[in-house]
Amino acid sequence: MDLSKLTTETRNQKTMHLDTMSVHDFAVAMNNEDKTVPESVARALPAIEQAITAITHSFNHGGRLFYIGAGTSGRLGVLDAAECVPTFGTPPEMVQGLIAGGMQAMTVAVEGAEDSVTLGRQDLMAHKLTPRDTVVGISASGRTPYVVGGLDYAQTIGATTISIACNDHAVISSHAGIAIECPVGPEILTGSTRLKSGTAQKLILNMLSTGAMVGIGKVYGNLMVDVKPTNEKLVERAKRIIRQATGADEAAAEQAFTAAGQDVKLAIVMVLTKLPKVEAAARLQKAKGFIARAVEEPKN
Repeated sequence: MDLSKLTTETRNQKTMHLDTMSVHDFAVAMNNEDKTVPESVARALPAIEQAITAITHSFNHGGRLFYIGAGTSGRLGVLDAAECVPTFGTPPEMVQGLIAGGMQAMTVAVEGAEDSVTLGRQDLMAHKLTPRDTVVGISASGRTPYVVGGLDYAQTIGATTISIACNDHAVISSHAGIAIECPVGPEILTGSTRLKSGTAQKLILNMLSTGAMVGIGKVYGNLMVDVKPTNEKLVERAKRIIRQATGADEAAAEQAFTAAGQDVKLAIVMVLTKLPKVEAAARLQKAKGFIARAVEEPKN
């Protein structure tokens, strides 16, 4: 492929004199370019909506979500996966990020890893991919062989496949069931796709994971009710969430938090239904983790 034809590799005519710009002019130019990213993401919303629905379906059927990518794209996938654990209380295996070259590539580039179609397949095989799972291939250029290999393998076993690229008519789009293309134009620093392309990918990943977590009951209102109180800050946040969700005062929220074994979601159901722990837990289980459904169910 002639990489010079990719918009992510072409020169930005607005920053041809980047090296002689004042700090002020540089900051303004970069900020102006960054402002265009959400507009590009907005044009991709129909595909993003399809992807959220597909990932939610995977989760509801016991499937997992895998992000695969190389370089910045891979690192963003690993980051989004890691953040799901503290934010939504998910087990680490539910959302996983795979990066070409392994975890050492998070900080040090692994030469040639992204050029291997075989490696993408092998990494997913090592995680025993199933038809219930979803694989999201991330590539700013849209042609990374590692990602192509992973998507092709996922398709052969019947897993759901999604691609995210920052160029139109991306190669990986034809290797995925759902193709998200978000062309952001030339970077202010030619070819540095950690900039606008990376920002676009981060925004899209935020939507995919958050939207799917909403879809499986990890959110009540706009509160992250499955947060795990693993440190002092999160303990206080958990109690605050209980107060915000129920209108309970501080003492009542504290009591419910303790009685529920520090399970925020269960504490909220206990307060709103005035049921003891065991009955509230049964109600929540029947509602498949959705607080709104659990509290609406008649007591008798």
